[in-house]
Amino acid sequence: MKLVTAREMRELESAAVEAGTSERQMMEEAGLAVAQEAWMMLGSLEGRHILVLAGPGNNGGDGLVAARHLADWGAEVVVAMPVRRTPDDNSDELEQRSVTILSSESAEGQAELDQLLYGCDLVVDALLGIGVSREIDAESPVGRALQSVAAARNRQPAPKLVAVDVPTGVNSDNGVVDALTVAPDITVTFGLPKVGMYEAPGSGMVGRVQVIDIGIPRPAMDAVKLELLTSRWMRGAFPERPEDSNKGTFGRILIVGGSRRYAGAPLLTARAAYRAGGGLVTVATPEPVFAMGAPSLLEATWLPQEADAEGGISETAAVTLRKEWAGLTSAVVGPGMGNTESTRAFLWAALPDMADLGRGVVIDADGLNALASMDDARERVPSNAVLTPHPGEMARLVNRSVNDVQERRLETAQEAAAAYGCVVVLKGAHTIIAGPDGQARLCPFANPLLASAGTGDILSGMIAGYLGQGLSTFDAAALGVYLHAAAGESLRRHYGDAGLLAGELADELPRAVHELRG
Repeated sequence: MKLVTAREMRELESAAVEAGTSERQMMEEAGLAVAQEAWMMLGSLEGRHILVLAGPGNNGGDGLVAARHLADWGAEVVVAMPVRRTPDDNSDELEQRSVTILSSESAEGQAELDQLLYGCDLVVDALLGIGVSREIDAESPVGRALQSVAAARNRQPAPKLVAVDVPTGVNSDNGVVDALTVAPDITVTFGLPKVGMYEAPGSGMVGRVQVIDIGIPRPAMDAVKLELLTSRWMRGAFPERPEDSNKGTFGRILIVGGSRRYAGAPLLTARAAYRAGGGLVTVATPEPVFAMGAPSLLEATWLPQEADAEGGISETAAVTLRKEWAGLTSAVVGPGMGNTESTRAFLWAALPDMADLGRGVVIDADGLNALASMDDARERVPSNAVLTPHPGEMARLVNRSVNDVQERRLETAQEAAAAYGCVVVLKGAHTIIAGPDGQARLCPFANPLLASAGTGDILSGMIAGYLGQGLSTFDAAALGVYLHAAAGESLRRHYGDAGLLAGELADELPRAVHELRG
């Protein structure tokens, strides 16, 4: 399923007009769909009291069309306008039906709006839609209307709430939520769902999302570059497992990482690569980590490396591993390496050799910190790389603040992918996968259970495992992200929101995949 920004949605609407669908037709389709959803929510309309909050723009126009249909079907409808609209055909048709249209801009009108909300069965939020770009003033007519709806929703019985296109106050591009936003039971959105509906915190403020076709041409929608990951996509993307396969069929995967302080990270990564279906996993790690870790991961093979003074991997590993890259399918570099001079020297020297990998390399954790310190990182990163930063690591990679990264997650991931010439995975709630060509995918899940140490190591190992099984860097990253989150959702049903150990996530993966694939 594709997702769009507000600008992209306006471009799609323009494409529809050029193809012969008028703005009036699109508004009619939108308003009819809202009315139908309201009817289904209430079950019957006879004697039901419905309040439509109509703003000054097209979102308000959609609400007026919904009001007309609901009145025709027998509901008692009142339209409240916190901001005066220019009279149009929609308002004229409501007046012909004797539908009350209230201006709630004044104190008296606001008091009447408050009174109408008592005993109201359903409210339609058609105030601003995708037009929100700044904070809503609590003392403005729109702000006061939203506060009144919030108060009504806190009473018993509470009116049901339907949002038109996007709930008022939810930024359709980045999911930022205004303090006055009231979460609806359902959001009826048009053409394609909006990015902000699937980015936190907006994803928690939209209720159930119903997408309505309003006549956007299919080629125009197909050209949209952002896609929401779904189980249907996952089932089509999952690599085949032939009956006559052997361990070489599913990839030879190298994990490079570990240090005295972070001895467990490469072990978690290797474990996840196996749980994702990788064929043969080798761990290149400092001698002290090898001594500690080998007994706990019996399935792996090992390439012990010289340790530096801090117990991390020595820069000499760039030389000793040089002959290994061409015989490998995929690799992960960075988990637990430590942010040291030796790490930076090793990675700088080894990056050109990683281009010899059969499928690709995942650079994670301290590998990313090392990249951020290199003046020529963007030139040295091979095109077969997958970078997997969390917001703090991304901020260092693109030289921005963490707040800026989080406020512009999609744009930041796309810009980083273009700058580094490879796939970038921006982790966090609703993880984003971006390719250097502008294509992007967004994960539908946000799960606090996964906010624990080591879960990122699991993700990097999974991506390497899917690379090893033949997927492209973009598809391997997307499949890893989706299944990592899906396994977390499975465990959340048993654990709740806290208490997960990262190794348990890796061990849950085969069962979760089996259930998802049916």
